[in-house]
Amino acid sequence: MADVSLTRKTARDLARLIRDRSVSPVEVLEAHLAVIAEKNPALNAIVTLAAERAVAAAHAAERAVAGNQAIGPLHGLPVAIKDITPTAGIRTTFGSPLYADNMPAEDAEVVRRLKAAGAIVLAKTNTPEFACGANTDNALFGPTRNPWNPALSPAGSSGGSAVAVATGMVPLAQGTDFGCSIRIPAAFCGIVGLRPTPGLIPNYPMPLAWDAGQVHGPLARDAADAALMLDAMTGYSRLSPISVSPPWQSALAGMQECRTEGLRVAYAADIAGIGVEEEIDAVCRKAALALRQAGAAVEEIEFSAADGRDAYQAWRGLWMVGQQYERLDRLELFGANLKGNVASGLNVTPVDFAAAERKRLEVFQRFRVLFERFDVLLTPAAPVKPFAVGKNFPDRINGQKFENYIDWIAPAFLVTLVSLPAASAPAGMGRDGLPIGMQIVSARFGEPLLLSLASVLHEASGVTWPPEPQDLAVAGGR
Repeated sequence: MADVSLTRKTARDLARLIRDRSVSPVEVLEAHLAVIAEKNPALNAIVTLAAERAVAAAHAAERAVAGNQAIGPLHGLPVAIKDITPTAGIRTTFGSPLYADNMPAEDAEVVRRLKAAGAIVLAKTNTPEFACGANTDNALFGPTRNPWNPALSPAGSSGGSAVAVATGMVPLAQGTDFGCSIRIPAAFCGIVGLRPTPGLIPNYPMPLAWDAGQVHGPLARDAADAALMLDAMTGYSRLSPISVSPPWQSALAGMQECRTEGLRVAYAADIAGIGVEEEIDAVCRKAALALRQAGAAVEEIEFSAADGRDAYQAWRGLWMVGQQYERLDRLELFGANLKGNVASGLNVTPVDFAAAERKRLEVFQRFRVLFERFDVLLTPAAPVKPFAVGKNFPDRINGQKFENYIDWIAPAFLVTLVSLPAASAPAGMGRDGLPIGMQIVSARFGEPLLLSLASVLHEASGVTWPPEPQDLAVAGGR
């Protein structure tokens, strides 16, 4: 019988236990397969399970340990990969009926690196069609549900990865982030997610090779595990024309060297000019101000990047067209979300794009000046609470209707606009028993600092594991 208690351990602890031969990769895999069998049917986080391949890989990993072979930092750890990221020999559908049976011949570079570090690809996780949407739902597999309350959404587009990690189906999962796609799912599910500096993790293969918008990143149950996974993913690659090497040797070692004492912290409740729910602001503000007890200099400020919203829309529209260029003749076969976004992008003119790039630079300079005064900016990861699983997106905040259907993710996408890294970490719990997340933003290549502060915030938040199904039933489904 599988020892499911293994699934409650950190990725770091599992890696150590495997190295020490206290537990085998096969036992670790069997434990996670048992949790998947128990929890995935109700939550729909995993859409393709590569169990047979994973079992073979786990046995090979076990032989490597027994033979005293050199092993990587993720040796024997099962990981999940978002279903828009190609995996050799494992179905990759992009969440689209057009690719229901697509079987890539080659791994994405990020997957190859995870495997090289010893990770075992166990599953593909649910995503909206071509990751277009901030609710994880598609015509092929249906919706993914939030483990804290299955009637609610985990957000998107890396919602499947976030749920898989939050529930112990896997210790680590890969996601991608262009608007909010790692950060808000992490916030809604009570875990840690990181959008790294563009170029740190090679994007190959991706149609827009020079694009700095969509990045790969880790989702984990704590910040140190996210750093462990990030270290396996980063590094220069000739496959990517924007690839860079980090100025630090290790995010994990670097975050452990960071200190909260003396840190200059800014807290801004609403950087997007759309408002924020009162309880979310209250929880995040309290978490930020509590950093003073650890020696940080915390200041509440007014900071707005709201004028960058239209610029992001123009950039995102052209990005959608570029991503779908080879499929434009099949536009009518796309789902409504993707079709609408591509159609919108086709209406962006060269003048629109030029104006957007000017505004983008202006907003970047505003952030640059901010980070001369502060080390980090804290702001709520999402301005609203998790919404109903059948709702495509929340359409209002504090009774005020949003101007645009993606405005609700503006606090996240405005960070994307200026190519800065950001982490999402639990800040506390709401009165409804749902986690509330904080977005932590820094200057470029600040990942060790971001993860260090994410760890401090998470530890103080009181957010641990989602309730078990029987606990939800007792609580009336909350």
